[in-house]
Amino acid sequence: MKPHLRTVTALASVLLVATAAAGCSDGGGDGSAGGTESDNPAVGIDTDVVPAATSSTTAEVDIKDGTYGKMLVDEKGRTLYLFEKDKKDKSMCNGDCAKAWPPFTAKPAPTAGNGVKKDLLKTTKRDDGSEQVTYNGHPLYRFADDQKAGDINGQGVDAFGAKWFVVDPDGKKITQKPRSSGGGY
Repeated sequence: MKPHLRTVTALASVLLVATAAAGCSDGGGDGSAGGTESDNPAVGIDTDVVPAATSSTTAEVDIKDGTYGKMLVDEKGRTLYLFEKDKKDKSMCNGDCAKAWPPFTAKPAPTAGNGVKKDLLKTTKRDDGSEQVTYNGHPLYRFADDQKAGDINGQGVDAFGAKWFVVDPDGKKITQKPRSSGGGY
């Protein structure tokens, strides 16, 4: 699938989840639709209803061989991403961005799985005080639309001012095309 089609598909999926969740509300409140607009108006995702991944208390970074080659995943096999807008060891994704792209957090320090370079694995303090896992200076995130191990719906997505990419074992973004047309690993 072409990168722009994958982006449209991923964003449409998030919008579908948001719409479904909004339709399941109890109808309480002042009758307004609620929610806030995304930091990226072109995306138009109501991030108040996008499901966020939970933070991990026993964070482990592992490597899986997937459609984009060897890439970083969390202890449950969920894909980890970097955000091009981030600075070294500093997340630039907060508020609505962090709802759509939940930071991969850890307390205590994360552990390195097989093939993960322990010296590249650290944490950094976020604006909200939580400890976000970093790899080679890149804060790591999950994508709210990745519902299970092997999902890679956030690759190449342009949202919140920059693009998102899966990460290789050296801590670099993977920009190559997938090896096959199938999803996951």
